Amino acid sequence: MNLAIFFTLSLLASISHAIVEDYCVGDLTLPKTLAGYACKDPSKVTVDDFIFTGFRVAGTTTNIYKNHLNLAFANAFPGLNGLGISMARIDLGVGGVVPIHTHRTSEVFLCVKGRIIAGIIDTNNTAYYKTLEVGDVMIFPQALLHFQVNAGDTPALAFVSLNSPNPGLQVIDDSLFAGNLPSELVEKIMLLDPEQVKKLKKALGGSN
Repeated sequence: MNLAIFFTLSLLASISHAIVEDYCVGDLTLPKTLAGYACKDPSKVTVDDFIFTGFRVAGTTTNIYKNHLNLAFANAFPGLNGLGISMARIDLGVGGVVPIHTHRTSEVFLCVKGRIIAGIIDTNNTAYYKTLEVGDVMIFPQALLHFQVNAGDTPALAFVSLNSPNPGLQVIDDSLFAGNLPSELVEKIMLLDPEQVKKLKKALGGSN
């Protein structure tokens, strides 16, 4: 068979089988699996499954980071299930930050209000950062460490989109100081003295 014809037929075959259902609204009453949620009975799907209203109101920014993250992941927005996308609203109070963190996926970040310093740190320990103005967009590649800081004297707002319905979120500070990792280990792996570790664990709610 001519190679060009073979590739053409293969492409057509893949296209014809790429979409087997219009959607798979997550059934949150059933256990979640590694592949996401099981599909809700189509006869029980409503328009509300495809709408998320949680971004209407700003969140309170009274925590230690002076931020509020409102996550529209599949567990809160079942219409996203199986589509490979999700979103989040980020409110930053004056002096607010989203500390260094990572996801399993890439992220598109849109500055909607205020001025926000956004940055990436790659695996060569090179930092790429800039102050974003309203309307500016920045991309954070998959799994790389990144952060955001309110650079102004008024509250800031951003929206993000991620290429997974459940992208995960791991804040480095919380992983080290808000969990159960023993202080002795934190001191060794972070080159911190006991008093620094004790202070950070107390501030972030960690144990041990």
